[in-house]
Amino acid sequence: MQDDTRLWRTAAEKHVWKPTGKDMSTYFCAINRNKLSITLNLKQEKGREILFRLVKEADVVVENFVPGKMDEMGIGYEKLQEINPSIIYASVSGYGASGPYSHRAGYDAIAAAEAGMLHITGERNGPPTRPGLGLTDMSTGLYLHGAILAALYARRDTGRGQKIDTSLFESQVSLLSNVAMSWLNAGEHAKRWGTEHPSIVPYQAFKTKDGHLVLGATNNRQFQTLCRLVKLSELATDSRFVDNSSRVQNRAELKEILQPIISTKPTTDWLSVLDGSGLPYGPVNTIEEVFSHPQTAARDMVYSLPHEASESGEIRLLV
Repeated sequence: MQDDTRLWRTAAEKHVWKPTGKDMSTYFCAINRNKLSITLNLKQEKGREILFRLVKEADVVVENFVPGKMDEMGIGYEKLQEINPSIIYASVSGYGASGPYSHRAGYDAIAAAEAGMLHITGERNGPPTRPGLGLTDMSTGLYLHGAILAALYARRDTGRGQKIDTSLFESQVSLLSNVAMSWLNAGEHAKRWGTEHPSIVPYQAFKTKDGHLVLGATNNRQFQTLCRLVKLSELATDSRFVDNSSRVQNRAELKEILQPIISTKPTTDWLSVLDGSGLPYGPVNTIEEVFSHPQTAARDMVYSLPHEASESGEIRLLV
């Protein structure tokens, strides 16, 4: 069975792989590291027998079929539990095992759209914007990871496994967090804020002379520090900006004051000014700058492994 992600190459990858490595991509390598694969035809009895032998010795089974499909093939939770009562059966789907959408397939961008993420992502008054990464996919995996660990912990005390049911849709709804709370309790409609924060001002990306800098003041003390550093100490006592509630109400006016000042200096100059201030700040780095960042190197975030399909004989991976 072909994994489609083997073919998900960017245009820049043509020099990465040997001509014989046509069924390989950096995307595939990113999401399949630490995996050893075999292919089973689960529609045949012999394939199911092999699966059952594996399950007998396994701790966890993870599957992402449309709900009910594993049961139709005779390899659902009830069957696997008979073979191994301690098995942790983790199911990931688009919408979960119940409800009117349970049999729909799941995709990251679709779940992000339908569960609200795209509605709140993008520039103010602009169109919905997809995040630069598959955040719904990855967050669902992290949620599932935590649930599996909890199930293993419970098994230590009970000796029995359990079924875990999660989905892209539910994970994304849960990630709405404070935005969801504002709607559920105050009826407040969510907006797109770009890099701004809906309830903390200032807290956003400002344009510098040569790039962008994310800068914030999450309380009145920090705002006083910011005003001093930009040489506008009088702003801290201005009635429009005296506390966070006032700053939220008058965010446009405050941005009009701060942006022209911040745009007069390069990003590195502002980093020097802000160093040791206690304010939350950081440059908007390119990917190249991320991987030349001293902290990336200090924390050993990148390593190399041999790869026979690579032109160089190895591939660089993230920890």
